[in-house]
Amino acid sequence: MKAAVLRGVNQPLEIEDIQIDKPGPHEVLVKTAAVGVCHSDLHFQNGSYFYPMPTVLGHESAGVVEQVGSEVRYVAPGDHVITCLSVFCGHCPYCLGGHPSLCTKTDVRRAPDQPSRLSKGDEVVHQFLDLSSYAEQMLVHENALVKITPDIPLDRAALVGCGVTTGVGAVFRTAKVEAGSTVAVIGCGGVGLNAIQGAALAGAARIIAVDMLDSKLELAVKFGATDSVNASGGDAVAQVKELTGGGVDYSFEAIGLKATAEQAWEMLVNGGTATVIGMIPIGTKIELSGVDFLFEKKIQGCNMGSNQFRTDMPRYIDLYLQGRLNLDDLISRRIQLSQVNEAFAELEKGEVARSVIQMD
Repeated sequence: MKAAVLRGVNQPLEIEDIQIDKPGPHEVLVKTAAVGVCHSDLHFQNGSYFYPMPTVLGHESAGVVEQVGSEVRYVAPGDHVITCLSVFCGHCPYCLGGHPSLCTKTDVRRAPDQPSRLSKGDEVVHQFLDLSSYAEQMLVHENALVKITPDIPLDRAALVGCGVTTGVGAVFRTAKVEAGSTVAVIGCGGVGLNAIQGAALAGAARIIAVDMLDSKLELAVKFGATDSVNASGGDAVAQVKELTGGGVDYSFEAIGLKATAEQAWEMLVNGGTATVIGMIPIGTKIELSGVDFLFEKKIQGCNMGSNQFRTDMPRYIDLYLQGRLNLDDLISRRIQLSQVNEAFAELEKGEVARSVIQMD
């Protein structure tokens, strides 16, 4: 099969022919239909985060089941599915405690003495985040999938696999935004736009979009933003405080930078909560004003929207089919697998919400 292989930091992905193994007892072979090009993939390509190489990147995907292993009962050939990197084992303390997104991933990967799921001749090709979606097929554990209705187009469904689940989930599951509250979202890319529409669904009274591009701020209005702040035009924190008369109840950082994480903290009212969604580079230290803790301000991390994806994703699809969740405007352009490096370049410029790879 054809796949986009990363062989070194800051190297372009190469379209190569690689081999994919047959499903083991609890594995599923999926024909990839659509893959979102997410900023998280770029973090590994540019070295902000490390992953063994060579590897096939990609993790925000949807497709159709082709084959199932002997013990698989949840899906069957022909089922439409969304993948999720929050593959869960179902029996570790996190899974049993209701936090499967933090699963220790016991028994969901092949043992070292078993054949690699992906290979090229005698060379092991590492599977990225248990998925490796930039490929014509995916071989995954059955607990990396959720079965969905065929009523939703698979290019829209793919976005639910990461950006929607992360952004909307950050609002509902991680921060638990209350109706009538004030919200600021820093960064209006794919995840930030979903945090904005999540806040709108939660009934937030005021939702302030913060970005440096007017085009993204205009797009944010389509997703429910009531106000916008162009951070290139001055102190974003001061602008948010001026708009609200003191700050917001909830802030969301959806970029992954030290400066914006600190801004998310600084724009809170007393008792407010800042949620950092973005992937801040490893080794980066965040500086906060210690006195703010006396006023019960809180800051927290967020992993994939604290999801319970087999419950959450079908709900998001229902909201889309009801016209209440906007997936259509998330797609900036549809491309072929061979154009993946172009999509990475656009991500670095910060000018797109999502490019979606559509497989032939």
